[in-house]
Amino acid sequence: MRGTGGQDRKWNFAARWIPGIPVDRAKVRLTGTYRIIDNAFVGLEYNPLADDLGILANWRVFEETNRRPMLMLGTSSDRIGTTSGRAYYATLSKDLQRWTGLPVAPYVGTAFGEFDDEWVLIGGLGIRWADHLRSTHVYDSDNLHHMLDYSFEGGYRTGVLLVQQDTKYYLGVSVGAGF
Repeated sequence: MRGTGGQDRKWNFAARWIPGIPVDRAKVRLTGTYRIIDNAFVGLEYNPLADDLGILANWRVFEETNRRPMLMLGTSSDRIGTTSGRAYYATLSKDLQRWTGLPVAPYVGTAFGEFDDEWVLIGGLGIRWADHLRSTHVYDSDNLHHMLDYSFEGGYRTGVLLVQQDTKYYLGVSVGAGF
C-alpha cells in the first residue's frame, strides 16, 4: 500500500497541525525527506513549538511477496503525545487484498521509545478506499490515531487526523508534496 500522493518521489515535504493537543511538540510538525535509493529515505523532522529537530529514516529491508510480509526499519520522533525522545522501530506489513478481496494492509511491530525508555508493541491498518483515498489507523502502544489522506495528481496530498491523547481526541490536518 505504499506510494500515494508523491511518497515515492525523490523529495517529499509535509506539514501537520493538531491545534488543540496539549503537547507543544505534537501541535506542529514539518518534515522533509529525500529518497536515497528505491527502498530507503532520510530526512529531517522539525517541531517548531518545542524547538525539536530530529532525523527521519526508513529502510524497506525487503519487499512483500505473495507469501512474505514487508520488513521496514526506521526512526522518527517518539509517540505523538511525548514531549521529547526518538523512536526506533521495526514493522512487518502485508497487503491482504489478494487473500481476502478487501483493500487492507495490516502491520505489526515493535518500537523502542526514548521517552519511556522501553520496547513496545505497535500496529495498525491501512485501507485503500479508492485510487486516491486511503486511511491509516495506528496504535502506538498508548493511543489510537486515525488518518485519512487524499492524493492529487502531481504528487500533492492533504489529510485529516483524529489523534488520541489519553482519553481525549484531537482533530488535525496535514498537507504534503512530492517532487
